[in-house]
Amino acid sequence: MDNWALSQLVGIGVLALWLGLLAGAATAMAKRWPEQREWRRKVVHVGCGPVILLAWWLGIDRNIAIGLAGLITALAALNHRLRVLPAIEDVGRASYGTVAYGAAVTLLLWLYWPDQAAAMAAGVLVMAWGDGLAGLVGVSVASPSWRLWGQRKSVAGTSAMAAASLSVLLLLQAFSAVPSPAVGGATTWLVPIGIALVACLLEQAALLGLDNLTVPLAVGWLWSLCYPGASL
Repeated sequence: MDNWALSQLVGIGVLALWLGLLAGAATAMAKRWPEQREWRRKVVHVGCGPVILLAWWLGIDRNIAIGLAGLITALAALNHRLRVLPAIEDVGRASYGTVAYGAAVTLLLWLYWPDQAAAMAAGVLVMAWGDGLAGLVGVSVASPSWRLWGQRKSVAGTSAMAAASLSVLLLLQAFSAVPSPAVGGATTWLVPIGIALVACLLEQAALLGLDNLTVPLAVGWLWSLCYPGASL
């Protein structure tokens, strides 16, 4: 076995271990706090975000990454129907969010990996951390709320989404080969602010969990338009 194949196997093993730990954590939370269904889902939701950073750091090959993401999406679809791991799907409402999440990652890999890894990271991390924190804060902090297409939204949750999304995009701007506010002036703040605003608007339309597809794809596309060729 050559060094490339060995490095890919090690990388796959690390990613599998991480995802296995997340699934185990969700199952353990289901047993310890069975009434907190949203918490365990969001732990998985937030925890899946760093997978793309791990894949970039480990140098996972494009074809392998797309194949793995497609396989995980197919398994998520099976789990949605068969409930092999009910702790991941138990949300108390009709949702295809887990499947949409996997589909979004697969499409982003196909579009941007590895040459525009920053666009891929922007889409996944805004969805993972922005939407994930929105769900946790929204159910934990009392604030004015409204319903849109049957989904409850709140000031606290939407504010968490905006803050986390903007933070992610500013960090990516700082660590990618793109203009920073210190170099390009105040106008460079407008790009992450604008993308974060679009993400928040799309997150409001969370019908059946399909924002897990629309938010990352829109964020990744906007990043690639504003910063063509930029990578991590």
